[in-house]
Amino acid sequence: MKRPNADANEGRTPAISDAQARALLDAPDAGTLKGKRDRAILSVFLYHGLRREELCRLRVKDVHLCGGVPHLRVHGKGGKIRFIPAHPGALERVDAYLEAAGHRDDLDGPLFRPVKGPEGAGKALAPTTVYHRMVKQHAKAVGLDLPGFCVHSLRATAATNALEHSADIAKVQAWLGHANIATTRLYDRRQTRPEDSPTFRVAY
Repeated sequence: MKRPNADANEGRTPAISDAQARALLDAPDAGTLKGKRDRAILSVFLYHGLRREELCRLRVKDVHLCGGVPHLRVHGKGGKIRFIPAHPGALERVDAYLEAAGHRDDLDGPLFRPVKGPEGAGKALAPTTVYHRMVKQHAKAVGLDLPGFCVHSLRATAATNALEHSADIAKVQAWLGHANIATTRLYDRRQTRPEDSPTFRVAY
């Protein structure tokens, strides 16, 4: 029997445009705790290409210095750990969230937590909550109505954007935690950009 392709669905996940990503990043209200948390979460997704489960597994201590440079310690599939340099814009938002939430010193505790109710104290956000009560909510607020849009679209957007800005595909593979570079190539849409079509080279 032929083994099914691993992560074959990743190539079908729609990425969003740069303008849509910027609108989504700024959609949450920066004046509330939930808004600060959601802005931090969206920035971690869009600047680092994490999976939803990887984001929910982040601990406060996973934002740390490595060789003097801020990194995220990401617990990926199969128990594999990878270290990703943290984007300054995302770090700023994570810092603002931790300052407001007050659990910066709880190093072993989850980084992203529910903001309401005592039952959420010290608990990590559930992956389903990240989509239904956060990403989906803010996407709707900015009019992002894209067929097939989901949390994974943010990972696809990060990967596509990095490749379009000349990131080395092997480094993007390690960045995303892909076991096979063929999976990473599913995000490489540089050969299918409409603006590069011979159509726009025709002149009469």
